Amino acid sequence: MTGTVQNNIITVRQGDSFALNFELKEKCKPVNLTGATMLMQVRDENDNLKFSLAGTAVDVVNGKMALLFTPAQTSLPVGDYNTDIQVTLQDGSVNTIWPANVNQIGVFRITEQVSHL
Repeated sequence: MTGTVQNNIITVRQGDSFALNFELKEKCKPVNLTGATMLMQVRDENDNLKFSLAGTAVDVVNGKMALLFTPAQTSLPVGDYNTDIQVTLQDGSVNTIWPANVNQIGVFRITEQVSHL
């Protein structure tokens, strides 16, 4: 599973599987994510939705969730797409957890693959 996260950019090679793991904390203590949902949307420069991805529970009591990308999702044309990741807690509050800087838009970058099956 390949890919990187740096600042506000998630980079993955076209057609690859990729897992992005999260451990949410508040004041150094795990956030209980029981009943919470995680959502990531990837959109092009015209705001057209390319795909939505729901988070997968890993250890919600200890604040752990993951986004699991499939080859179908990462087979978009090479380029940069807009994204963010939100968590909706059980009480209905919505929190954009990535990118952390509220003045940045997240980038989902697809890089070219060489091997084709």
